[in-house]
Amino acid sequence: QVQLVESGGALVRPGDSLTLSCAASGHTAGYATGWFRQAPGKGREFVASIRWSDSRTYYATSVQGRFTISRDNAKNTVYLQMHSLSSGGTAVYYCAAGSLGGGSYASAEYECWGQGTQVTVSS
Repeated sequence: QVQLVESGGALVRPGDSLTLSCAASGHTAGYATGWFRQAPGKGREFVASIRWSDSRTYYATSVQGRFTISRDNAKNTVYLQMHSLSSGGTAVYYCAAGSLGGGSYASAEYECWGQGTQVTVSS
């Protein structure tokens, strides 16, 4: 089983940048990692993912070009760099790991989840 702990959430202003971290422990080999977010009153939505086999990355259209997902295997940590944040970025951000390894957009393919970290974008 993989355990995930997110960190880095904060209150930022529109246009700011922020980097979230997801520290993993346990048997992580073969697991894809994804970031999802849930805004107040809305469902959980896919943000980005990174595939295990070749580190290929996937992004939601809404964050393409502004967010970057990356992985540091030595630290067993996945990062989400977020630039040009807007109020639409206000949400709880969750890190998830899926043993299928493919980096799916679907939350159902991720069986391990962190507790989330709050990002608030407000002036």
